[in-house]
Amino acid sequence: MTISQEQIFVYGSLRSGFQNPAYQYISQYFSLVGNAKVKGRLYHMGNFPAAQPCNEEIYIIGELYAAKNNDEFAWAISQLDDYEGIHTEEGETEYYKRQQTTVYINGQTTNAWIYWYAQPITDKPSIASGDIFDFVQQKND
Repeated sequence: MTISQEQIFVYGSLRSGFQNPAYQYISQYFSLVGNAKVKGRLYHMGNFPAAQPCNEEIYIIGELYAAKNNDEFAWAISQLDDYEGIHTEEGETEYYKRQQTTVYINGQTTNAWIYWYAQPITDKPSIASGDIFDFVQQKND
């Protein structure tokens, strides 16, 4: 799949189903390409999910978005960086890092930005399905 637009893969509070106020921002600057997945492990951190990359055939379920206007991408992604806490002050902990990753969508691959959790994860439950929606649904049943 060849895509000339800048893209972002989201798996947690930025997904459309959460109706997080930050999603309104995403929908203003990005268009939904579709449901997708990336190789990685998803963890439940209490109030939020955290993703870490892996090379195994384990996937995180999420959504792929493409920038509506590539000229506005740098500004738009910097706002998401602020939301995810990428730009920390001295002495503060940086919990996420934004990196390019391979995204699997409709039997094809493309590249997109993702926010990986940047801290060690210990004693936190893994979300086996890779889908925070499934996890929340099972937890509420």
